[in-house]
Amino acid sequence: MKKITIIGGGPAGYAAALYAHNFNLEVTLVESDVLGGTCLNRGCIPAKYWLHVAELNHEISTSENYGINVDGKSIDWNKTSLKRIEVVEKLVSGIKMLLKSKNVNVIEGWGSIESQSSVLVQKSDGTREKIDSDYIILATGSKPRNLPNIEPDEDFIITSDTALNWEEPPKKVCIVGAGAIGCEFASLLNDLESEVTVVELAKEILPGLDKRTSGELRKQLTKRGVEFKLNTSIDGIEDKTVNFSDGEKKEFDAVLIAVGRAPLTENIGLDNVNIASENGFINVDLDTFETSVANIFALGDIVNNTPQLAHAAFAEAISAITYIASGEKKPLDYKAIPYVVYTRPELAEIGLNAEKAKLENIEIEQSQHSFAGVGRAMITEQNQGLVKVYAEKEGPIVGASVCGPSAGEMIHEIMYMVGWEALPEEAAEFIHAHPTLSEAVGESLLGLTGKGLH
Repeated sequence: MKKITIIGGGPAGYAAALYAHNFNLEVTLVESDVLGGTCLNRGCIPAKYWLHVAELNHEISTSENYGINVDGKSIDWNKTSLKRIEVVEKLVSGIKMLLKSKNVNVIEGWGSIESQSSVLVQKSDGTREKIDSDYIILATGSKPRNLPNIEPDEDFIITSDTALNWEEPPKKVCIVGAGAIGCEFASLLNDLESEVTVVELAKEILPGLDKRTSGELRKQLTKRGVEFKLNTSIDGIEDKTVNFSDGEKKEFDAVLIAVGRAPLTENIGLDNVNIASENGFINVDLDTFETSVANIFALGDIVNNTPQLAHAAFAEAISAITYIASGEKKPLDYKAIPYVVYTRPELAEIGLNAEKAKLENIEIEQSQHSFAGVGRAMITEQNQGLVKVYAEKEGPIVGASVCGPSAGEMIHEIMYMVGWEALPEEAAEFIHAHPTLSEAVGESLLGLTGKGLH
């Protein structure tokens, strides 16, 4: 029986451990913190919980538009926080039960590579345990990236890891960074009635995503009261006053650093076996996820030139375990992995957009349809935004970008089109139910064929 030692119990690590059961592999999982990793405990799950609370608050505040009058609305922040903890604890407990049911040996402690076939675990009680195995999988995850001139104190200057533990949201917040994390916090804090300023060095929010849909999201957040300072940086912070590069100074109750995440690869023994890496990210063969050292693999946020997404980590785990167990290569199609920003409205993207296609010298055609006249969107007063679909000229659908209600769900329809390289003429033949939000996708597909209905 092949033996595998996995360092890290986040999405990549626990997914690898669970999937290994399908091949009768002997698995040891080493985790120094909490099973589920950042995603479950400090990221994806608690963040989306807070976003749901914020959206409920917004819906109740605007319910009178539908003739529903709610008097005396208030938020019990203590109860809200306890519910968040309850959700997270249930999911962590579920992972523990699953790992136990699959006979995964879980060891608490800091794991590091000792040799090509052994891992050393430093336990909290000071003892050490050496684990010998045929394969080692590194899945140590990431941490909030800091700015060189701003040091978080997790009181006034905080990171996304601790912001979700606020007893109640601050009244005035400066968010540094307008990527997915920064925009999600801006949306939820605005819906919780905080005054929000977002500062971003780039010319548009969500750098790298479709500029048209990113601009639409920024426009809608701005209408709600979020202030964006683009092409701007922070020169310094004095007491509770932030000095911006454009000369403006503003006082805040909190500053949230949301400039991305850095790989957690320090002190895990990379140098002991000379694993190749760049700026902390580990280089792997993307066909197998094997590192430069035979029988040692890396997954998730620490892999070089791959998206830091939990669902990508799940897929990478399946690919690596399949190769370890059977020798079969199952590389991922990263262009068919959806990217979702869980703001209100949501923004989601798949595959290529206009800017990415230009960089790859791919000539594309595009079609877009607004939610303005979509009946279902009008009913819920969410009829701003649009769907954009891209196809290679005289070729298959290669990508899409959606800014609008339930964009994170709608993008999966186009995911299959991108993954299966469907032609616009083929995809446009399928009928969308009326009234639904996804009718906007159908209209965009008809537009790609040159025979749009509206």
